[in-house]
Amino acid sequence: MTDNNPDDGWWFNTRTNEVEHGNLAKSIDRLGPYPDRATAARALDIARERTQAADKADRAWSGDDD
Repeated sequence: MTDNNPDDGWWFNTRTNEVEHGNLAKSIDRLGPYPDRATAARALDIARERTQAADKADRAWSGDDD
């Protein structure tokens, strides 16, 4: 089977909660691109981890970090 979208990366669709390969959905509904299906499947975890790290950095910067 030939992949019709070999270079468009893997995306997580936040509307359907499904992993997609290529530009199948509207950009507002996608997280990515990611290098592979497994990483795209972790998109919400990755976003959560990045948000927590940024929040921690903000608290440290403002002097509120315990």
